[in-house]
Amino acid sequence: MAEGNWQFPRTVVGGISLPRMLIGTNWILGYSHTGHAADKMIHARNHNTEAIGDILDAYLDYGIDAIMGPIAGADDYFINAIKQTEQRRGREIIMIDTPTINVDDNEAARKEARDLIEKGAKRGCKFCLPHHTRVEQLIDKNKEEIRRISDYLAMIRDAGMVPGFSAHMPEVILYSDARGYDAETYIQLFNCMGFLMQIEVETVARIIHDAKKPVMTIKPMAAGRVTPYVGLTFSFNAIRDIDMVTLGAFTPDEVHEDVEIARAALEHRYPNIAKRSSPAAAQALLK
Repeated sequence: MAEGNWQFPRTVVGGISLPRMLIGTNWILGYSHTGHAADKMIHARNHNTEAIGDILDAYLDYGIDAIMGPIAGADDYFINAIKQTEQRRGREIIMIDTPTINVDDNEAARKEARDLIEKGAKRGCKFCLPHHTRVEQLIDKNKEEIRRISDYLAMIRDAGMVPGFSAHMPEVILYSDARGYDAETYIQLFNCMGFLMQIEVETVARIIHDAKKPVMTIKPMAAGRVTPYVGLTFSFNAIRDIDMVTLGAFTPDEVHEDVEIARAALEHRYPNIAKRSSPAAAQALLK
């Protein structure tokens, strides 16, 4: 396991220092990407402030003090867990909001989007990156642009947050960089399996390496389809020093183990982790 006093390397995004590992929230909020039974398991364990606080404490032990998720739309128990942890640890947790805004082209929808963005700001978010499901509704592949995205980026700036947006479609980063949109960072789906990715892993890797702004990668373990050793070793060796990996965890023990794996990847060594248990433990390789 990683030593408790070791602090995760950092980068700078929009003038704000961030750890190169970000706290993911799918395995806190109940989005397993595997099935309803797993979602129920997450809710059964982590649908309370104490369980979330324990997970956040484990991340903070390594200086991992930034969390990504639907902050504006989250239930109070989740926000309370963040605030209580901040008070207990005497340390701010930087919140990166990924709101599912209404992008319909009418005044009522724009007001709804602005209200949700401002709600995130009022909750203390430093970053706002609208969710990919909304950003991608605005993609115009023919004109190679993201229609009206500047309207929402301006709303984010007006609310006092650092703007960016989330992408599953790789065109999002390409069009933003080419058009010079006011985005300080991007969220990009990236994992060794190509899980949920729309084009080859190699091409997305090139897009990340060529991006004009730091990239926050997500789903490094393909939502549990590869082990942490495989997923994190790949991700931290496939991105730049300015980029980040978003890692969710179900328990504090998972945090400690995964941080050691990530640290080992950064230091180009084998991680100091326990061997897996097995009913065939007498085999020589498992001793």
